[in-house]
Amino acid sequence: MKKENITLVGMPGAGKSTVGVVLAKIAGYHFLDSDLLIQQKTGKLLHELIEIHGREGFLEIEGEINASIEAKRTVIATGGSVVYEENAMQHLKEISTVVYIYLPYEELKTRLGSLEQRGVALKSGETLKDLYDSRSGLYKKYADITVDASHMGIQAVAEEILRKTRETAF
Repeated sequence: MKKENITLVGMPGAGKSTVGVVLAKIAGYHFLDSDLLIQQKTGKLLHELIEIHGREGFLEIEGEINASIEAKRTVIATGGSVVYEENAMQHLKEISTVVYIYLPYEELKTRLGSLEQRGVALKSGETLKDLYDSRSGLYKKYADITVDASHMGIQAVAEEILRKTRETAF
């Protein structure tokens, strides 16, 4: 059965939301940003949720909301930490083709600003490199397709995702 949605996973700053909007336009799909959905459903910004509930509480909220997404012909851009929640990822794999937008660590580091303002779920004392190393394997585990976005523009990444998802659909 052909999956009707495309879910984008990857590190914060990899371009999931930005690429997702362009991808939705060129594919004729809807666009859903799961971070914005979390903020809408909770009435709080991501960093506020982390401050209030702690990292684990935030991950639980993120997992529940992502596991409840019902969509058709939609590009879903997820938060980078969704891969910690197995139920959410199993649900997303059932309803969509999961695409890992890969960026090498050095390129990612130059893109990112404040991790706290972005609402990144860090453990106490965890660095960006620690986070990158711990999540990379999970992104690969859940991905149906990986797109190396290094040195590529937004449009090129979106077109590559569309090409690869269409190839695997048949």
